Amino acid sequence: MDSLTRQQVRAIDRCAIEQWGVCSLVLMENAGRQAADLAAELLGPSSQGSVAIVAGAGNNGGDGFVIARHLNLRGIDVAVYLVAARDKLTADADANLQILTRLAVPVRDVAEADLGSLARTLAGADLVVDAVGGTGITGGLRGSMAEAVRQINAADRPVLAVDIPTGLDCDTGRAGDPTVRATATVTFVARKRGFDAPESAAYTGRVVVADIGIPTEAINLKDMLDSAGDR
Repeated sequence: MDSLTRQQVRAIDRCAIEQWGVCSLVLMENAGRQAADLAAELLGPSSQGSVAIVAGAGNNGGDGFVIARHLNLRGIDVAVYLVAARDKLTADADANLQILTRLAVPVRDVAEADLGSLARTLAGADLVVDAVGGTGITGGLRGSMAEAVRQINAADRPVLAVDIPTGLDCDTGRAGDPTVRATATVTFVARKRGFDAPESAAYTGRVVVADIGIPTEAINLKDMLDSAGDR
């Protein structure tokens, strides 16, 4: 499959949800579960160890919450940090955060927590999951998001990026300041256009494309829907 632009990703999601009636929560569940499988693989055959998940307010953060739930259910030690105000979460991300709350999986708010605590957690983790930002990010990061990305890189631990490393431009593959340097990236439906830029490999690491249940018809209509979205 051809790599996808930012606009095509949005068009495919919209088509799957609005035209084929695929629930957005189902897509998030599928994405998170596939990412959790890869996280467990990166931990090694025993799937033991600790995982630190850094999540943002968007649907990538929601994917991170799903990952946390599935890893927790497998008995893996999970620490979740939220780099956003809770009232800024998307509806689907918030729904999955509430599930984590009911399962008593702690989620710390980075904006309010001691950033030194985040640094210590990341440095001691066997794997870090970057679920801070997704394909919609353009330009440089600021505030707690930027600081979290710097700390992810400074921890010098294996990193799994969800869909795209935070800070990497989906369309051009240009890295902002800062951008997560991942060991592996689990991306959904297809590679992103920016991954075609040779310099992006220093940030994506190994790229794994995961099927999240988007109907083939929606993917085949991406160009038409992309053009319709421009009008």
